[in-house]
Amino acid sequence: MTNPSSKKVALITGASSGIGAVYADRLAARGYDLILVARRADRLEALCTQISKAHGIKAEPVVADLTKDQDVARIETILATHGDVHVLVNNAGVARLAPAAQTSANDALTQIALNITALTRLTQAVMPAFVARNQGLIINIASALAVHSLPISAIYSGTKAFVLQYSRGLQQELAETGVKVQLVLPAATATELWDLSGVPLAALNKETLMTTEHMVDAALAGLDQGEMITWPSVADASLWDKYEAARTELFAGTQAGTPAPRYKIG
Repeated sequence: MTNPSSKKVALITGASSGIGAVYADRLAARGYDLILVARRADRLEALCTQISKAHGIKAEPVVADLTKDQDVARIETILATHGDVHVLVNNAGVARLAPAAQTSANDALTQIALNITALTRLTQAVMPAFVARNQGLIINIASALAVHSLPISAIYSGTKAFVLQYSRGLQQELAETGVKVQLVLPAATATELWDLSGVPLAALNKETLMTTEHMVDAALAGLDQGEMITWPSVADASLWDKYEAARTELFAGTQAGTPAPRYKIG
């Protein structure tokens, strides 16, 4: 991604701290004006002031709770009508890491509302304008747990698996257009998400924990290199190629009209 030739806007969700705040700084450094969306007004306004001064760009705070229908609708309207928005970063997310049987319906639905519903609605809202313009970038933040589930991550892993498959489908749909979708799958990253997850940050293996700065910088480096799928912490890129090949072979193996021989009936 090159610096924009004219003033363009990036809208970033979950922008008041962590990964979202780093994306805000990095995209501002590339010349983008910003619309920053988050729940905490004080932190959001302070960040907008800081980034505006540091990079000489405009940063607009929009206070919204994306688990609430009316707040998502407000952001949908911005995305559908603001002609200068060229980048959408779907970063807002939440994790409640506990066995599903011990997870309340409210906690489960909150993860689905933020990690799936809000991300989908905002993406759907911005795509028509991007396609009409034949230009635009959507960055969807998933997780390494999109391809793996732990005894405490059934719901969270399920939501991130949706982000993976939704993004992959969009990439194929938009392949012949100028609209790009980058899927980012970070492993453990030092963010405030852990404070509410049920697994404190201090409990994690420090050797496997990436800083938010390193995560975002790696993701943007992958974007600049033309990656559609970025695994910031995976050193051996061929691992994804092997995974994709195995997935494709498995899917091909499903295309039969009769039960597999091991299920022979009668």
